[in-house]
Amino acid sequence: MSSVERLLHRMSTTEVAALPKERGVIVQPIGAVEQHGPHLPVMTDAYVAERITAGAVGLLPDEAPVWILPTLHYGKSTEHLGRAGTIALSTRTLLSVCEDVGRSVASSGFRRLVFVNGHGGNPSTLDTVARDIRVETGLMVFPVTTGRLGIPDDLDVPDAGFSIHGGHVETSLMLALDPTAVRMDRAVEGGRALAQLYADKAHLSLEGVVPSAWVTDDVSANGVIGDPTGATEEFGLRVVAAYQSRLAEALLEIVGFEFPGMMSP
Repeated sequence: MSSVERLLHRMSTTEVAALPKERGVIVQPIGAVEQHGPHLPVMTDAYVAERITAGAVGLLPDEAPVWILPTLHYGKSTEHLGRAGTIALSTRTLLSVCEDVGRSVASSGFRRLVFVNGHGGNPSTLDTVARDIRVETGLMVFPVTTGRLGIPDDLDVPDAGFSIHGGHVETSLMLALDPTAVRMDRAVEGGRALAQLYADKAHLSLEGVVPSAWVTDDVSANGVIGDPTGATEEFGLRVVAAYQSRLAEALLEIVGFEFPGMMSP
């Protein structure tokens, strides 16, 4: 079954009603529309989430009861506000949108919802709303962020010490997914000062155990936090394949997953 055949919004209400619900999984891709420096499109995070989801679902066996919702393109991008092209939802708005999606999925009879997220500013909100949806609707909810799926161990990330936005990995991903959308002639490094900012700190970090609330203007003049100049399509293809295969494996684990308290004695 192709990923297109698994698009829930292409089905009629009668067809959706007939889908197997007990073990079924609904996948909601979510990303952002926000600045990604001078070389990447503002759609980057939403596009990555959509393509990784489609590729992963396309790897599933035909009998796997997994269906995809339309991508939520807007996310919590307040850290990039003030830079052209950024369209940000507030935390409250994003929470409400996701809660409404959860209620709707539950009212259609499904029991499992997966958020596949491509934006680094969304995870904390998705973690929070996942539990709220669980409590309110009984749905089992699984928030997944593509960047946490991990890259192959044999790949070296040259800007690993300061790369979180528009750097080597993200630019390589877009070169693999849609090279026509990438302007490598405009790719420039940004945010390298992060490598030194916390160098003498025992506990503080940008997003570690003791994180620092930050906005882009705190750490980058050009909107890039990383070094995209050495990004390649080949690197990106390896990462895309890893993300898609690992997400596919996770979706198969989610199918039919039950907590012990929900199972028969």
